[in-house]
Amino acid sequence: HRDLGFEQTLSDQKKDANSEFGRFIEKNYKRWLDAKETDRPILSTDVVNEYVLPAVRDDKGPVFLFVVDCMRLDQWLVIEEMLAPLYQIQRDYYYGILPTATPYARNAIFAGLFPSEIEAHYPDLWQAGNDDDHSQNKYEKELLEKLLGRKRISLRSGVRYVKIVDTDFGKKIESEIKSYAQSQLTAVVVNAVDMMAHSRSDYPILKEIAPDESAYRSLTRSWFEHSSLYGMLRTLARTVPNAHIVITTDHGAIRCMRGSKALGDRETSTNLRYKYGRNVKIDEKHAMYIRNAD
Repeated sequence: HRDLGFEQTLSDQKKDANSEFGRFIEKNYKRWLDAKETDRPILSTDVVNEYVLPAVRDDKGPVFLFVVDCMRLDQWLVIEEMLAPLYQIQRDYYYGILPTATPYARNAIFAGLFPSEIEAHYPDLWQAGNDDDHSQNKYEKELLEKLLGRKRISLRSGVRYVKIVDTDFGKKIESEIKSYAQSQLTAVVVNAVDMMAHSRSDYPILKEIAPDESAYRSLTRSWFEHSSLYGMLRTLARTVPNAHIVITTDHGAIRCMRGSKALGDRETSTNLRYKYGRNVKIDEKHAMYIRNAD
């Protein structure tokens, strides 16, 4: 109802809600890290243990874990609507760990550990000092295998793992997905939404196509309708009725309307979501500022 003048009211409410949520996280996050799993909400580190491994242990059919990088909740609601005719869907929620960025949040999902724990227990699988996907997310399959080992779960044919980073490879996996049902556990990482989010900032044409939240959801619907991910899920629904499928994101994204200036030396990390270094400074009204990460 655009002509009723509610857009500014809704925008103000969302702005207030985001501020309140930020304060909620600042107040509670450290306590969650120190608490037992039963005394805190579900975090990234709990996803596989909570939703994937019970189905693997039941062994009533193949289990698929799809991790869609950078998918927001409102995008999932669009996708869920399209999957509803194919599946019986149960939706649950969890909190992504901080920083909400791929090198940390996705490794935490596959390892079932916080990044500091991964570095401590598996230093060869954790490349410290680099904050990009290519350096720190190379060992997701190995981290998942370590998690299965800690839980003493032995698979008949090992974990199958696929990372889809381009359309052609996605179509190839789509054509082969039925064969993956021969494995007890398959993990599939889909990077398309992450690329869409970054491309929206880089290409003026995408700013025209998706100038606001509603248009971004429409773009998501159009992508998913023609994606290899949708093709895989349709094939599995039709040919592998006993498959157990878990679909999650590793972190979301937010449309920022203003920037905050962070100052640091040349060793400061380059990621836009977070900065770390020896001499990082920022107005504490605009960020969570942690002086001693220990």
